[in-house]
Amino acid sequence: MTEAADETDAAPPRRGGYRKGTERRAQILDEMIRMVAEQGVDASSLRSVADALGITHAALRHYFPSRDELLLAVYREHEVREQGAPERMKSAIGDMRESAARNRAVPGLVQLYTTLSADAVQEGHPTTREFMRDRFTRLRADLADLIRTDQAAGRIREDLDPEDLASLSIAASDGLQVQWLLDPDAVDGERVLRLLERIVPPGSTEGHDDH
Repeated sequence: MTEAADETDAAPPRRGGYRKGTERRAQILDEMIRMVAEQGVDASSLRSVADALGITHAALRHYFPSRDELLLAVYREHEVREQGAPERMKSAIGDMRESAARNRAVPGLVQLYTTLSADAVQEGHPTTREFMRDRFTRLRADLADLIRTDQAAGRIREDLDPEDLASLSIAASDGLQVQWLLDPDAVDGERVLRLLERIVPPGSTEGHDDH
């Protein structure tokens, strides 16, 4: 009886199955985001999420076959809800500073990001590794474009390599998040990133007055 119930719960109905499956998936992500935000990643195993939703472990695995897939889906969903419609970043370091300020309210979700980063450099997590590598590639490219714009306007010195400065900005932001998680009272990521903005040398303003 138990096995039959698991199979029934795990398989969406043939009629209306897509809509019901989409609703169930959204329900799972809602619960997972809540659990991660309140309790961190350690408390959010597949089985504990299933128990909280009152569904079988087999049913949960139908939508998210592995822990990696569930964590990645939660991170993607959180980003969509946090940012809304995609917007062009305005500042190479400023956007990260604003993100650091928002993250102070959701340490569990910051922990999720650091968990994904740690998983990505270990064997046995190919999906997470690909996701994080692609994310860093896109982020470096976006930041480097913003830096080139700032260089053209004289706000950043032109002899600095945009890709290198983009990599440095990401490293500073991610490293500060880890330090903040370990000792929130000792590290203010927003303040430190503001300092990084100030110490990046500006370029010459000659020839930029009319722009």
